[in-house]
Amino acid sequence: MTSSVNISSFIDRLLSVNDTSNPSLTHCIKEAEIDDVIQECSNVILGQPTMVEVQAPIAVCGDIHGQYVDLLRIFNRCSFPPDQNYLFLGDYVDRGRQQIEVICLLMAYKIRYPVRFFILRGNHECASINRTYGFYDECKRRYSLSLYSAFQV
Repeated sequence: MTSSVNISSFIDRLLSVNDTSNPSLTHCIKEAEIDDVIQECSNVILGQPTMVEVQAPIAVCGDIHGQYVDLLRIFNRCSFPPDQNYLFLGDYVDRGRQQIEVICLLMAYKIRYPVRFFILRGNHECASINRTYGFYDECKRRYSLSLYSAFQV
């Protein structure tokens, strides 16, 4: 399946979202686009070996927990992909105010730079955890329960 989303445009629109100038993701990213990105990211990950070899130097990051501004700070400090290789260790959602932005940007970069950008699934990417700690509620409030279900692939 080929994604119908222009991933470069998707990333640009995500990067325009922040706490001050454009706080609302729902105005610039449609749910159908997120569904396509979820599917495409799943396809990319499933097409790679279970054990991947990563090229040094690589920035290793963990526990973003919906802190989108912190994620952008990491990219500003270490360089945005593809200028820096990344390995994210999971726990992208729950707790923070911009959980959907975090997971969408990480998935979009995985699609755009599949051999330079790696994302692992943490316990907060499992429905039994993120149903309780905030991701379910954020998806329901900002988009729909259907989107929440799509993220549980």
